[in-house]
Amino acid sequence: MLYIIGLGLGDEKDITLRGLEAVKKSQKVYMEAYTSLLSFGLSASGLSNLENFYGKQIILADREMVEEKAGDMIEEAIDNDIAFLVVGDPFGATTHSDLVVRAKTVGVKVEVVHNASVMNAVGICGLQLYHYGETVSIPFFTETWRPDSFYEKIKKNRSLGLHTLCLLDIRVKEPTFESLCRGGNKQYEPSRYMTVNTAIEQLLEVEQKHGESVYGEDTECVGFARLGSEDQKIVAGTMKQLESVDFGAPLHCLVIVGKTHPVEEEMLEFYKY
Repeated sequence: MLYIIGLGLGDEKDITLRGLEAVKKSQKVYMEAYTSLLSFGLSASGLSNLENFYGKQIILADREMVEEKAGDMIEEAIDNDIAFLVVGDPFGATTHSDLVVRAKTVGVKVEVVHNASVMNAVGICGLQLYHYGETVSIPFFTETWRPDSFYEKIKKNRSLGLHTLCLLDIRVKEPTFESLCRGGNKQYEPSRYMTVNTAIEQLLEVEQKHGESVYGEDTECVGFARLGSEDQKIVAGTMKQLESVDFGAPLHCLVIVGKTHPVEEEMLEFYKY
């Protein structure tokens, strides 16, 4: 059996009882460590906290392992109970459909244990989840790569009066360009986590480039940091206001506010800049 288990957004205690039972009876426990991280996972003690609470050794599964050696994990699950831990929900912001398909194709049973995800936790600011349009990702710009496909999606959402959840880039264990060119042993860039401030700066740059007045400095937004943790930070204000807010440690995300209902506005007041 392959268990794909959501861990939620806060700390090691956010796992569900059903998820914890699955972990405890598994012969091996892997943890996805490349698309997102628990707030406590950013510290040196993060992994040991998990291992102590779950009573199991945990094998970190980085991007290369999941993409290149997932077959080994699936093969182990033919005759053993194997747990694969995922921050948030297994089918939330980052889906794991490929892993499920590959496992089921070779006859491995798969059980998914759901949990909270950024996709529903943003509801804490008061903006109703069914008033959201398509979610977009904001990647880090480089000198030679400044993609802006998200602009058209935001434009469509705003034309319909819908809110837009912007998921911000996480760069973990990314090979350097030089090591990719050279081949052989890979060298990796330092980990980077996009802030609300950087996201707004890039969004405004793209608006200036297109000039279609889809949004601007006065557009209402909500910035989130460490969503689901005890020290989470939520601030509502204009892009210009939020650009100057210190949101602190990762992880961050941003919502561009669409047309609001009076009940939504009442709730947003509690988080005003």
